[in-house]
Amino acid sequence: MRTATSAARTVVGRFARSATMTAQLMAAGRLSQPRTHLARPVAFADGTTSYVFRETAIRDVHTTDPAVLVVRFHLRMIGTSPVWHALFRRECVLHTPLFAGFPGFRSKLWLTEPRAGVYLGLYEWDGADLAVDYAETLARLLRIVSTRRSVGHHVVRGIRRDELLRDPALITDGPDWSRLVTPAAPAAS
Repeated sequence: MRTATSAARTVVGRFARSATMTAQLMAAGRLSQPRTHLARPVAFADGTTSYVFRETAIRDVHTTDPAVLVVRFHLRMIGTSPVWHALFRRECVLHTPLFAGFPGFRSKLWLTEPRAGVYLGLYEWDGADLAVDYAETLARLLRIVSTRRSVGHHVVRGIRRDELLRDPALITDGPDWSRLVTPAAPAAS
């Protein structure tokens, strides 16, 4: 049985390998920050709407086994302060080495649900098992800084992120917070 110390070393080692690979991607000019989806609203089956505030993607990479990963968390330390959330959205670009170098990573939309202070990641991955491995590693870190039971993830095999954005009905299972829906049309006045 692994001890907490050896489990922590494993997590740190995975993030360190990701940081090394991220540095290589950046040095090769393969990591990009597209602006295609910025400010886009994304509606979820739990009735919330989140907004894209950043996108990270690897250029010139082929995906053979697409999977979508949705990650959710609510940070404990910053509460509901709009100022602290604005600062977090700016500084979180520094977290890129924690995911971009994991095997199978392709892209991430960074989302926030501003009223509740919830953050989500909508990722495309090459390989659902690799996405799960990353999500379980990330969850160990997020549980330290997030409110109790706010950390979750859901993986959907066989679809690409942009396919899901075009057709939210592609996710039919999983928790409501992870299932995209077509936003309701504004009420007629």
